[in-house]
Amino acid sequence: MKDKSYKRHIAKTFTWRIVGTLDTIVLSWIISGNPFTGLKIGVAEVITKMLLYYVHERVWFNINLSKDGQILESRKRHIAKTFTWRLVGTLDTMVLAWLISGDAIIGLKIGFAEVITKMLLYYLHERLWYKIDFGVENLRKSN
Repeated sequence: MKDKSYKRHIAKTFTWRIVGTLDTIVLSWIISGNPFTGLKIGVAEVITKMLLYYVHERVWFNINLSKDGQILESRKRHIAKTFTWRLVGTLDTMVLAWLISGDAIIGLKIGFAEVITKMLLYYLHERLWYKIDFGVENLRKSN
């Protein structure tokens, strides 16, 4: 059995980054009042967030939350992943927004606004990917 989880995590990284970047650009534009600030923050995040998201996926893949030999892939796991990812993502957004806008308050406002929008979007993203077998079809069949 070949572990295809790396392909899955890379695909999830790209799909989430599209959703997350669009959310960041719109929120940053609204909060800063400048569409170019929103665009700069969104573009900067493409690099930092893809790296951080991939690492987050690999860490969670290696966390063994099994019950009777079955990997626990439940709503609870997805909620826990949502919270840990949001913590990492929010800190990254706040720092980038502060550096790009030059205003720590704008960085905080964008970060806090994203806590709500991104947690909802991330949870929905996780639920959608849970229904997709890409990269785990052999792993699920073998259990």
